[in-house]
Amino acid sequence: MRYLLYAALAAALTFFITLPILGVHLNQSAQGLSLTGQWQHCLYAAAVVFVAQLLLPLAIQAKHRLPRNPRFSPAAYIENHRGVVLALLIVAAFLVPVFGSRGAVNIATLALIYVMLGLSLNIVVGYAGLLDLGHVAFYAVGAYCYAILAQHGVGFWTTLPIAALLTGALGLLLGFPVLRLRGDYLAIVTLGFGEIIRILLNNLDSLTNGPKGINNIPKPGLFNIVFTRKGGAGETPFHELVGIPFSTEQRGIFLYLIILGLCLLTLWVINRLLRMPIGRAWEALREDEIACRSLGVNTTGIKLSA
Repeated sequence: MRYLLYAALAAALTFFITLPILGVHLNQSAQGLSLTGQWQHCLYAAAVVFVAQLLLPLAIQAKHRLPRNPRFSPAAYIENHRGVVLALLIVAAFLVPVFGSRGAVNIATLALIYVMLGLSLNIVVGYAGLLDLGHVAFYAVGAYCYAILAQHGVGFWTTLPIAALLTGALGLLLGFPVLRLRGDYLAIVTLGFGEIIRILLNNLDSLTNGPKGINNIPKPGLFNIVFTRKGGAGETPFHELVGIPFSTEQRGIFLYLIILGLCLLTLWVINRLLRMPIGRAWEALREDEIACRSLGVNTTGIKLSA
């Protein structure tokens, strides 16, 4: 009876959690946007969780009853075949646009964007040990940098390094007076910095359009290839280049591939940095800042690099 109650509770939580994601479908037509309910997807997810929650205790009991094979360990297998597992995951990620719907591709694109945000936050908080509660402010500055420059005709690939340099410069300006603090004091100051950026973006109407944000941002292309129905001067629509009918899904797939490539590049760069002396310095700073100073390590510079 207890397992049945736990399974019902888990299924109910799954239903309400997936309701705003799977239970609502946005339809676009000539009359505008409309919402339709798709409750069956939430029910399917709840049913899967209900059955899994019921079978989980039985599986655990069966696992303890079976004789263990010390020669095989899933964790050890993954560790010994990390390259194969990573290659399979990358292939699966590239196959998402092939087998997934348009909504799934859009959700995967947003998920990968937040994965990159989480990776950068992991460098600051996880490896360097700096409790930065305003890290998302740099994310907002980079996004608005692209939106504003795109309104003035600057392309995506040109804006990308400019936004990175701008956020890096902002981090340096904030870091010099702030990173001498530690612990809760650093968290409070960075939280205040995040709020300052949010208030500025909401009140600079002439620059950011206030709380409404910037609309009609030009979509990125590839060299002179664009993913629109008609191209501008010197631009070639993708569907005309390959000889296929135009579909708005082509633009979503291209955005997904861009974000996936940037995410893989971020993972590679972080992995290389952690193997370099700067990565060891981050870990040493996290473990004991006083010991780092006693060894002559420039802790302020190490914090700024994070």
